[in-house]
Amino acid sequence: LIPLMVIVGVGGLGAVWYTARLALRNPDVSWNKKTNPEPWQEWSNKQYKLWSTKDYSELQKPERPEF
Repeated sequence: LIPLMVIVGVGGLGAVWYTARLALRNPDVSWNKKTNPEPWQEWSNKQYKLWSTKDYSELQKPERPEF
């Protein structure tokens, strides 16, 4: 019964960690609209995914205008 409790506890902690990570690190989420109303603008060449096959530091600046 103890291994089951450990597995359920680790799964619960992982779910809480991943939800908090999405809420704090995702550029689509804006907690303070007064200081940074468009946070996705500064994340164009940064990696915010948990795992990615691209090297975001070497990407070219996009051709779209910055607002």
